[in-house]
Amino acid sequence: MALLPVSEATNRLLAHATPIEAVDAISLGEANGRVLAADLGARLTQPPFHASAMDGYALNAADAPSIGSELTVIGTAAAGHAFDGAIGKGETVRIFTGAPLPDGADSILIQEDAEKLEGDRIRTKFEVVKGRHVRPRGQDFAEGETVLPAGTLVDFSHLTVAAAMNHPELSVYRRPRVAILATGDELVPPGATPGAAQIIASNTFGVSALVRDNGGEVLDLGIVRDRPEDITAAIDKARTAKADVLVTLGGASVGDHDLVQSTLKAAGMELDFWRIAMRPGKPLMVGALGDMHVLGLPGNPVASLVTSLLFLEPLIRKLAHLPERHREVQGITAHRLAANDQRQDYLRAKLTRDRDGNLVAEAFGKQDSSMMKIFAHSDGLIIRPAHAPELPAGAPCPILLIRP
Repeated sequence: MALLPVSEATNRLLAHATPIEAVDAISLGEANGRVLAADLGARLTQPPFHASAMDGYALNAADAPSIGSELTVIGTAAAGHAFDGAIGKGETVRIFTGAPLPDGADSILIQEDAEKLEGDRIRTKFEVVKGRHVRPRGQDFAEGETVLPAGTLVDFSHLTVAAAMNHPELSVYRRPRVAILATGDELVPPGATPGAAQIIASNTFGVSALVRDNGGEVLDLGIVRDRPEDITAAIDKARTAKADVLVTLGGASVGDHDLVQSTLKAAGMELDFWRIAMRPGKPLMVGALGDMHVLGLPGNPVASLVTSLLFLEPLIRKLAHLPERHREVQGITAHRLAANDQRQDYLRAKLTRDRDGNLVAEAFGKQDSSMMKIFAHSDGLIIRPAHAPELPAGAPCPILLIRP
């Protein structure tokens, strides 16, 4: 099978992905970062009454036609404690922010503009304007009004208005379930003592974090040995859990010890493609096992992370009804870049700004796909298209942001 260009591989992967329509009803406190599955309408009107926006005096503007008008204070209204009655001609009620306006009142004279007189009398020191400092009933929203449409990605502001609309729970789309399987006799978990020919398994943690950051749930299938029966048992766990995506880490090539692809085919996987014209990340595998997407990522840590950004992230976001995340920006190179071969390169780089505000990318000298430290210290990936000519320092170049 010929090497597939990155853009074609992405299009083919996403063409088979359909957003998940299953719905969860969850409490308001758990809904941050979820996507609404239905329009959210107001269950009440807000504010539910004409309310004072300031501390002062509630009155009828007609009773204070000019500065120096005098009124009689007949009671008090505070938030949560309405004045029980109505004001008559020449009367006013001492009122505090958030309190309902008494019947007969249409304006607020703020307390700084009122002069207290003897007894229960005040005199206006400032012009009273009808309706000033009053929050009308329904100013924010009205009962039955659709405030948040389906498809809204819920954040702190949406949670606030949803609570105000009297919704204790929300209907949201189910998160994509992503099963992650690491394979290899050489792998041991963090905290273990590796043998003479073993290394610490690290890919699962970075890939899992990316899944969660993009709205997915992780089912960690752990590390399995390079034996078909062990790989098959892990695949069965993913199927039983009704995972939407199975991500395998390592073993997707066709070497004598690369058993993932053959085992998945034996389990019924339909292989769409593998081997991408990119570096790092050529041995990428894409297929389907029934309704479950299968994405086989390379075992080298950096290749695993780069392919996760390029393929796993957009897949999960489409399944989760989330908008596409645009990581690609334009910058300039800090130094000369050599001409490229037939594979699209992703060069780890530090990013800075020059005096003109241009994003300047300085590629690290070492780009081996096993070097995690360099990836952790990188801000972006310089994209070098297949067969790109040599670039001089200062030339424009596309950059994939690692941390948008």
